[in-house]
Amino acid sequence: MKKHLLYSALVLCLGVTLTGCDDFLNDNRYPLDKQTSSPEFWSNSVNVEGEANHFYNNVVGYGSGTNGTFYYHTLSDDQAGAISSTFANWAYTTTPSESDDWDDPYIEIRRANLLLEGVASGSLNNTTAGNNFMAIARLDRGMQYLTLVKKFGDVPLVEKPLDVNDQSVLFGPRTNRNEVIDFALADLNFAIENLTTESSKTTFSRDYARAMKIELCLFEGTYAKYVLKDSERSKKYLNEVVNVATVLMPKYSIGDDYAALYNSMSEELNANSEVIMMKAYKQDVMMHSLLDWTCSSSTVCGITRNAFDSFLFLDGQTADKTSYDNTDKGEPIENGLSIANILSVRDKRLSAIVWDRVIYPNMSIKFENTMPISSHTGYGVKKFYTDEIPYDYTPFANKNYTAAPIYWGARVALALVEAKAELGTLQNSDLTNTLDKLYSRAGLPTKTVDELAAMNAADNNMGVSSLIFEIRRCRRCELMLDDDVRYWDLVRWNKLDLLDFTKNPTINQGAYVADAPIALPAPYVMQNGYMVTAANNTRTFDAKYNLYPIPSQQRLLNPNLKQNPGWE
Repeated sequence: MKKHLLYSALVLCLGVTLTGCDDFLNDNRYPLDKQTSSPEFWSNSVNVEGEANHFYNNVVGYGSGTNGTFYYHTLSDDQAGAISSTFANWAYTTTPSESDDWDDPYIEIRRANLLLEGVASGSLNNTTAGNNFMAIARLDRGMQYLTLVKKFGDVPLVEKPLDVNDQSVLFGPRTNRNEVIDFALADLNFAIENLTTESSKTTFSRDYARAMKIELCLFEGTYAKYVLKDSERSKKYLNEVVNVATVLMPKYSIGDDYAALYNSMSEELNANSEVIMMKAYKQDVMMHSLLDWTCSSSTVCGITRNAFDSFLFLDGQTADKTSYDNTDKGEPIENGLSIANILSVRDKRLSAIVWDRVIYPNMSIKFENTMPISSHTGYGVKKFYTDEIPYDYTPFANKNYTAAPIYWGARVALALVEAKAELGTLQNSDLTNTLDKLYSRAGLPTKTVDELAAMNAADNNMGVSSLIFEIRRCRRCELMLDDDVRYWDLVRWNKLDLLDFTKNPTINQGAYVADAPIALPAPYVMQNGYMVTAANNTRTFDAKYNLYPIPSQQRLLNPNLKQNPGWE
């Protein structure tokens, strides 16, 4: 495996010295054997389809027996753990020698470049079928470059398969991030124009490519505004969000059942009119471990007090303005503490995300088909649970088979509203099929643009207008625990400092437990009645954490790779 990674790094301009290159280049490597390098191979649509199908592996969802992209990413102000195995510090606190965050995207870019070059060499070039295969590869390549830029900023731009003669790239400098993003956008535009399927929930389609374009453009439009301070670039990309989202919104209605997006079987999710793309699972065929993690007796990260408090009351107000009982105190019950009273007056999404009682390790509380579960914050994760899966499959690794949403209508709606608000063009009519639908599904009153702008909530800690903050609040609540969304939202808004315990102390606090009938076990402590989840851990912000460090081995092999600020 190590040899393969080094080889991949070489052909991607990222690694190994030229000494001994012949051994790597002559060794059979997928897909660089004699068959796949020939025009004859790439002229056979069955062969090319097999190569193109590989890119579906990069749609992770809930994972394939291992960690996926939902819930597992706990570095945010939404989740917290108490012990070293669950406490999320910064992705890197020191510069690594090697990093999958760097290697893995370039391995996939290499695969895409090989397919693109291969198809161009054969009889499928400039045909509908050939362009479709190339569109699949370019869709994945564009998203890989977005991932790299989000993490590292400037990165080498590799447009073709490389060999040892491509020394200007192999030993060249990093490419400006703006150029890389523009290149990735061109990839997605090609995919939108050339994929032969307009819509499909389980394969790459034009609608899925449009959804990925929204993701790229929303990130870039807001990153350009808040980090780069480039208003023209920001407007360009935010207008792209508006244009694409306007096409998608009428095609995917926002349903009435929030929980059904996350706890449905594949057949049910495939029939959901809100879903644009999903990852299917099947009992005893392909399964994941998400429910095993959230139903565990020891490993469960819970949502934070900060996240809990972000949910509005049913009158559409925050705790300081609501007409409802705003107590944080649950009700003591046998062997526990009920929070049903708190959930009953809050945004309905909250009761779909957490269980209705406080849970911590020594309570040994069991729900339906689960083992006794716990939470490091007292708020147990309910969001992905379903009683459709029997006990023999629920709290066990690689035994879960709920389907994973990849992209859906709510995400389009949130992107459209945010982009228009940032552009200053948001109108009440824009809210009808976007925020109004999300608020109604959550049991909240709908609001006009002026009403959102006048909320002036006390918890606005982002230095933006009330309008933009409330749109961000809705996004946070709607997508909580989803896909590492919150972390990258904070990055693009230039607010990663909110993950600092000293600046935002409620992100290492959990439920109010002063009245709980069972004492907190070590290492948990109580602060003003609230459960503190990481009392013995620290997480302080430094500006260098806005970007990942370039792995030291890559800079040793290519001295022209300049290190990111603060990691020198």
